[in-house]
Parts: sequence; structure tokens; C-alpha cells
Amino acid sequence: MEYGIFMMPSHPPERDTFQAHQWDLECLVLADKLGFSEAWIGEHYTSPWEPFPSPDLMIAQALLQTKNIRLGTGVHLLPYHHPAELACRVAYLDHIAQGRFMFGIGAGGLPTDYTMFNVDGLNGQHREMTSESIDIILKLWESDEPFEYQGKFWNVNLPAPQYGTLKHHIKPFQKPHPPIGVASVSVGSETLKIAGERGFIPMSLAFNGDYVISHWDAVLEGAKRSGKTPSRKDWRVTRDVWVADSDDEAYDQAVNGMLGRVWGEYLLPLFNEFSMLHCFKHDSSVPDSAVTPEYLAENVWLIGSPDTVEKKILSLYEMCGGFGTLLSLIYDNVDNQKGWEKSMKLLSQEVMPRFAAMNPD
Repeated sequence: MEYGIFMMPSHPPERDTFQAHQWDLECLVLADKLGFSEAWIGEHYTSPWEPFPSPDLMIAQALLQTKNIRLGTGVHLLPYHHPAELACRVAYLDHIAQGRFMFGIGAGGLPTDYTMFNVDGLNGQHREMTSESIDIILKLWESDEPFEYQGKFWNVNLPAPQYGTLKHHIKPFQKPHPPIGVASVSVGSETLKIAGERGFIPMSLAFNGDYVISHWDAVLEGAKRSGKTPSRKDWRVTRDVWVADSDDEAYDQAVNGMLGRVWGEYLLPLFNEFSMLHCFKHDSSVPDSAVTPEYLAENVWLIGSPDTVEKKILSLYEMCGGFGTLLSLIYDNVDNQKGWEKSMKLLSQEVMPRFAAMNPD
């Protein structure tokens, strides 16, 4: 099993933008030094708690400060980009990364983003746009001959050479293209069916068993369309992690730190608005009002001493039926830098080596 990080990136609304960006870069540098295999950086437009619209800018800077860690967009929200523009930008970044770049894609899920970009996300238009966009991007990367693409949402042409020198020339460094990952939040995700159908990397949040199993079922359903056989080794599963010397110390730093604040002030209220609190419950009889940061600490988060976190990861692994990479969610820990760095070190040096030989296939 490999281990990496997933950054929204998340910061409290009062955090200065420049300071937040610098902290994120320092986080990536530390993860690289500690042997984390990969990091995915998110993209959002209308959430003050996730104030980062340009993961490729973060990746471009982080490539200059890291040596081994693979860096991915987690994710580029395809409905909000012109596919020809994004195809060129991503291919160029792939050359800068020299094999360390991963292209994460998604359809988006925030209604305020839908409104800003005039996308009908409530009726599935965002998923249609995602499918068409990746078709165009791949066609631009694969084609050498001119073509005209007349789509439902975009019309894109690969031009014939003109004036002896002008032509489309930006193709990815990795062949045929960088690894493509697909992330989704919804139950039984239609977007993850695209991942299964096309053989892309599936990426899931891991809440309760019914929720996460619905994600792998979606991958399998999509794979049936194209006759592919998805590998659980490619599956990235994301959870909140906090490791300390003792269970009590980990609980206190998680619940009373930024992890607890993000969930209490932002994520749980947001999931409640989306009628998704049931995804966190270990028992359907638990009332919505009981789903609090304290409840998540007891039933969902991977927190505790190294021995306790090992047991919780194993339980998660068995609940999912196996996966290849654990991604730890990262939040702004400016106010507890030492505790957060210690958690990262304990996870990489004490916990994850115990799973090094685990292979879900």
C-alpha cells in the first residue's frame, strides 16, 4: 500500500491568501521528504474554506521544491475550462514535471460554482460536459492530423499547419498521456463510472461502508461498458488522519484543532445541506444531530497512536475490500505546526511501513 495526501487546499476564511499558499507549499515539501508517494491539489471557486482555484500553479511551484513526490490536480473541474486550453496547459505542465504529474479530473459539486459558470449541475449537465471535455482533450493529445469536433458544449478544431510554421504542437511528456484520476463525492457516482469505463484512476472519500462500496460498484459498472478489468491497486481512498503518541493526545489535537473546526464549521453543515449526513453513520438509527466532529473522531477518522491507527487503516481496508493508496486529507495547521508535523512523521515512519507488502489484487 502506498500513501499520499489530498489537499483541498483548506484554510480558515481569515487566513491570508499568500500565507495559506506558502503553508501548502511547505506541506508538499515535507511530504516529499517523508516519502509520501503522491499529492493531489484541489480546485474550487466559491468556497472561502477551500480558497484555491489553480492547482496547476501550486504544482508548478512545488516541482521546483520537491524531488520524488508525484503531484496531481485533485481535480481540474472540466465544466469550467475550455478543453483545448486545458489540454495545452496540462501537456505543458507534464513536460515541466518530467514524469511526476497526474491529471485529476472531476465534474464539480458546489452549486455556487455551477451558478458562476452557468452550468446546470442539478440536472447532470456537469457530468455531460466532463465526458465531452475529456473526449476532446484526449483527441487533441492523440491526433496528428487536422480534425473538426462539433460537440454539444464545445466546438474544437485541430488546425492544419499554416504559413510553414504554425501548428498544434503541445503534446504530453508521458505517453500516451499522464495518469488520469477521477474524483467524486456523490453516492454511486456517475463520474466514477466514467473512470471504470475508461480505465482511469478512481478516487474516493471513505465514509461508511455503504458509501464507499457504492463507489467501487460504480467503477465496476463503468468498466463493464468497455470490457475493462479495474484494479483495486489503482483505487485511491481518502480519509482524515491524525497520529500522536497516545490515543488521548490524538483525539484532543484532532477534535480541538483545525480538523475539528473544518468539519464543525464547514464540512458537516455543507453535507447536511446536501442531505448526505447518512454517509457518515455507522448505524442508520443515529440521528443527524449526533453527527458531530466528536462522532467522526470515534467512528470515521483514522486518529490515535500508531498502533491504533494501524488497526483503523486495516479495518478501513477490509471495509472497502482493498485499495492501493491511502490519501490523508490535509488542513491548515498553522496554529499547531509541531503536532501536525509529528502526525505526518508518525504516519510515514511508524504506521505505513506496516502495510508496505499489502497488495489488494
